[in-house]
Amino acid sequence: MSDVTRAEVCVVACAEVWRGDGEILANPIGTIPMIGGRLAKATFEPDLVMTDGEALLVENIVPVGVDHPPKVVSGWNPYRSMFDIVWGGPRHILMGATQIDRYGNQNIAFLGSHAKPSVQLLGFRGTPGNTINNKTSFWVPSHSTRVFVDQCDVVSGVGYDRARQLGPVTARFHNLPRVVTNLAVLDFGGPENTMRLVSVHPGVSVDDVVSATGFTLDVPGSVPETRLPTDDELRLIRDEIDPTGLREKEVPPA
Repeated sequence: MSDVTRAEVCVVACAEVWRGDGEILANPIGTIPMIGGRLAKATFEPDLVMTDGEALLVENIVPVGVDHPPKVVSGWNPYRSMFDIVWGGPRHILMGATQIDRYGNQNIAFLGSHAKPSVQLLGFRGTPGNTINNKTSFWVPSHSTRVFVDQCDVVSGVGYDRARQLGPVTARFHNLPRVVTNLAVLDFGGPENTMRLVSVHPGVSVDDVVSATGFTLDVPGSVPETRLPTDDELRLIRDEIDPTGLREKEVPPA
């Protein structure tokens, strides 16, 4: 499988975010996260509850980028019902981060000062509720010091340091399992829940990741490579889940 692309490695790394979750709503945001979520359900996590990207819960593989694909519908989850799931907790979201710090504080609201932001982003949206009530992992398609910062300009998603400050009730449900990027997989297994390097993608060195991160990473003595897709996973990615190759537009070949 020497022809495996960086994007396909990222898809598998995103799929692994949901390993062990069982019957829980998988909520991937972004092309590669969506492909990863559908791959997880099609292989090692068949009980995952997946949406079609809109309001239907589906059981079959729904290809991305294909108009009017066939759907095996198991339920209806309109937007107004999503908040019941958010507050109840049986959900694992994989979302983006314009900025993220060593504790997992995340920003998708704006860049610059509070008094006069230089860039308006999405806004806080549902991120505070996601990070307090649900498992929340992050996907960063371009790992750089502009994203991995010492301090976020504003905090949208709550990191481990702030969760501790809010008390045991908040910390009880706060869980940031993974950060997946175009270079590596990371978690918050460092001292005091700081960001730790878990694996580097094939062709990427530990130094590459460290130099692209704007704070000191916890780096174990031995860092493995992120696993490659199996033959069956590669077939599913290329032929059934993403037949038009949208994954390669989000993470171009290295």
